[in-house]
Amino acid sequence: MERHPATASRQGGPARTPRVRTSVLLAFVFLAALALLLTMCGQTNRTGRGGPGADAAASALGWGFTHTQYSADTGADDAVARARDLLSGQSLPQNQALMGWGAGNPEPSPGTYDFSDLDRRVAFIRSTGATPVITLCCAPDWMKGGRAGASRTDWSVQALESAPLPTHYEDFAALAAQVAQRYPDVRHFIVWNELKGFYDDAAGRWNYEGYTQLYNQVYKAVKKVSKADLVGGPYLVMDSYAPKDQSYASGLSGPWGSVDQRVLDAFTYWNDHKEGADFVVVDGASFTRDAQLLPDAFSATDKLTAVSDWVRKESGGLPLWWAEYYVEPAQSGWSEQRRVATQAVGMMALARGGTSTAFYWSPEEQSGPCPGCLWTPTQLGDGGRELAMYTLVAKFAGAFGPGTRFTPVSVDPPTLRVLASGKDALVVNTLDRAVDATVDGRPLSLAGYEVRWLTR
Repeated sequence: MERHPATASRQGGPARTPRVRTSVLLAFVFLAALALLLTMCGQTNRTGRGGPGADAAASALGWGFTHTQYSADTGADDAVARARDLLSGQSLPQNQALMGWGAGNPEPSPGTYDFSDLDRRVAFIRSTGATPVITLCCAPDWMKGGRAGASRTDWSVQALESAPLPTHYEDFAALAAQVAQRYPDVRHFIVWNELKGFYDDAAGRWNYEGYTQLYNQVYKAVKKVSKADLVGGPYLVMDSYAPKDQSYASGLSGPWGSVDQRVLDAFTYWNDHKEGADFVVVDGASFTRDAQLLPDAFSATDKLTAVSDWVRKESGGLPLWWAEYYVEPAQSGWSEQRRVATQAVGMMALARGGTSTAFYWSPEEQSGPCPGCLWTPTQLGDGGRELAMYTLVAKFAGAFGPGTRFTPVSVDPPTLRVLASGKDALVVNTLDRAVDATVDGRPLSLAGYEVRWLTR
């Protein structure tokens, strides 16, 4: 069965530079107490409709990744087993789309289901002991004005990224309920992906009213299956423009640029009109829509902290998820060492902003080099081996889980980026040359773009 690969475009939306998709108990107690406090203050749900979200601990999964078309569940048997062993070593949460990105059409014709691909992905995630998450996107063709039938599925980008017609919102919600019933151990659901198909070209803005209608129907349908199921949205892309570009400028800005006001308007509408939410979801990149890293690749990641702070405040303190996050423009030419260093600083920025769950969009290749990949391609007999990016994500997840309290650290020179808890510290040299440094009173010699873990 043909399956559409990952794509960074948004059908019908503004053009954008493609992006590279390159147990701490006390923490959980703290987060749960915070959620209770916010509830008492009436702050967990901006409108009060649908009641407050679930307690923060249940919605805080930490750092994980998203499966794309060619992932670790298929390929050479030895390579798949090797990748499974790798992922079983530390149960990072794993996200999978309902349709596309490795999953076939789940309902080719009304009432006729084919969950074979999704079954395989969910089974693989289960086999690693990880928490599975399903992104409820995308929709079968017949819900979008296309033809019914498995053999008639249109896997073009335009078709895949089209939204259901309003007359089929109820049908998509019913499909979501089928998914929730089929996988009772899946408790976390994201509604749709980047508002794909919801951009109104004529109005020059997002059709946030339409998306919110879809979201509310899906939310109610999934909650009807089980109140223990957790649902979130709106999975908006926090696009930004350079400071000198006043196109759709907003107050959410910094040296890195200004977030598109149209995106903030869409978030505000959803936040005010949602039926309820257990967590809030966004995605975005540190660079601008035209791929500028301002004032530089490492400082640009400060955007991720600013956006996180804004979203958490606007949502009334709902647990914050980043479904995708990017720090490297397409065709950057970066070395893997520079790529991992910038990724580490980006993850630091998200953590400082109070992110409770974040998914690294897993790059994919079937052979050869795989820049930014988590493991070597399992389509190769010797594949499924750990790569530097997986080492970073796994170590970060272990050291800085949800609710980690960060502590200040003395640093010299100031070009270093450091994140520290009471037990661990992550140090990144942002320069392309070696430096002699002092961190937390400890002398260090760091190579260019070196990422160093310290035990305090």
